[in-house]
Amino acid sequence: MNLTVNGSAREVAEGTVVRDLLPEDCRGTAVAVNGAVVLRADHATTPLTEGDVVEIVTAVQGG
Repeated sequence: MNLTVNGSAREVAEGTVVRDLLPEDCRGTAVAVNGAVVLRADHATTPLTEGDVVEIVTAVQGG
């Protein structure tokens, strides 16, 4: 199935959920699917479908 992740085309397996796209330690990571924010508690249960647009943003500390 084809998605757009952070502006790039990506092919993933059917049944993929938001959590599958994230690194193991996803603290400080925000996710939106088709413009709607997905709460961290829902990452493992939010299914992705053909054509979804996913934005993944990771906060970094700096100075």
